[in-house]
Amino acid sequence: MSPLSSVQTPPPVPGLSPGLPQRLWANAYLLLTLTTLMWAGNAVASRLAVGHVSPMALTSLRWIFVCTVLPLLLRREIAEHMPALKANWLKILLLGSLGFTVFNALMYLAAYSTTAINIGILQGSIPVFVLVGAFIAYRSPIGLLQALGVAVTILGVLVTASRGDLAVLADFSFVPGDLWMIIACIFYAGYTVGIRTRPAVPGLVFFTALACVACAVSLPLLALEVATGHVIWPTAQGWAILAYVVIGPSILSQLFFLRAVELIGPGRAGVFVNLVPVFAPILAVAIIGEQIALYHGLALALVLGGIVIAERLGRR
Repeated sequence: MSPLSSVQTPPPVPGLSPGLPQRLWANAYLLLTLTTLMWAGNAVASRLAVGHVSPMALTSLRWIFVCTVLPLLLRREIAEHMPALKANWLKILLLGSLGFTVFNALMYLAAYSTTAINIGILQGSIPVFVLVGAFIAYRSPIGLLQALGVAVTILGVLVTASRGDLAVLADFSFVPGDLWMIIACIFYAGYTVGIRTRPAVPGLVFFTALACVACAVSLPLLALEVATGHVIWPTAQGWAILAYVVIGPSILSQLFFLRAVELIGPGRAGVFVNLVPVFAPILAVAIIGEQIALYHGLALALVLGGIVIAERLGRR
């Protein structure tokens, strides 16, 4: 997921964009499609990582590698905006910890006991959690249709977590991975609400600052995983997954999303985020052979339907 869907973006980063084919770099819709595919692929990667790299190792190594690339490429921009970053250090610390470290660590942990399909569908609930969070934090009004949309999406989340089984709802005996993913989505929603008042710095500089915080905060979690004997250092497949997570969801998707927002604006670009819970099940079936059940279709319809009601009809 991206922290940059509702902010102004800088021009393409020197040294990064010119090498891309010009048609790709000028096509916002292709860029956004590739971006959401990469984000959906992160859910599949979390499942493929099971047994090949442990959750905290994957989280820490992901941000370590990101922080060996972006700060170097953006050193001039970071130095220029350092006063604003220092003035907002506490907010950056909180946002980087919740939005990047906690969210990703919980998602990778969830993959040990739930499917990539469920992880993808549950991520679709983030926009309505953001709506609720904005009401709590800023008293942003919620209309009747928006409230209905929230209720419909939450129902979709419950269908996903219960596997469509009413007995699970009655006994509250959810699979741990689904609960971890719901908690991760709530944290990410809180993070998304928080970036509305982010410092006035270019989006990629802000992302790099958050990534550095995520890297630092993830190290104690990795140390705990090592101390308790639960760490799995990357196997050959683990390194391949890590390479994808670093290059795709962590770097390329951010550049693509920034460029797309620059071309068509944050409002229109933000709509594409709703493709993540659509692409994730498709990738999960195609790549790792997961099976789609009837409740998955119902849950996806409820989650996306609730978003349409809350974000589109409700705002009208």
